[in-house]
Amino acid sequence: MKSEPDVFGIDDLARKKVEGWNGVRNYQARNFMRAMKKGDRAFFYHSNANPSGVAGVMEIAREAYPDPTQFDPKNDYYEPKSTPDRALWDQVDVRFIEKLPRFVALDELRRMPALKGMALFTRSRLSVQPVAADEWNAIVKAARR
Repeated sequence: MKSEPDVFGIDDLARKKVEGWNGVRNYQARNFMRAMKKGDRAFFYHSNANPSGVAGVMEIAREAYPDPTQFDPKNDYYEPKSTPDRALWDQVDVRFIEKLPRFVALDELRRMPALKGMALFTRSRLSVQPVAADEWNAIVKAARR
């Protein structure tokens, strides 16, 4: 799950402990969130950063529910087509697990053979993406080196 660290980063989540992952406005990313189950783990990826990369681990604390920002006309994520009984956009709540012992930068991820087919490289514009078990293990191993 990607976020820009100057907007909301791993350190922000560490302070808050649990936070709603709102503002996702892509149908495929939303559907990936809808498939998440309480207790699932996710990487916290810092995007549009220098460098971008995997910063930490979080878990799903609450399964998908309507993103309240879509109903607020003053919010950047307002969606006039959404109504409380027909919400278009969802969010999940995430819980901080850990900041990885070593940040794994995008350049390093690109060089890892186990990640060559990863969604990060094939669907790079999505803010929420699936991670296969072998990909997860390769990234965790790299972070703990």
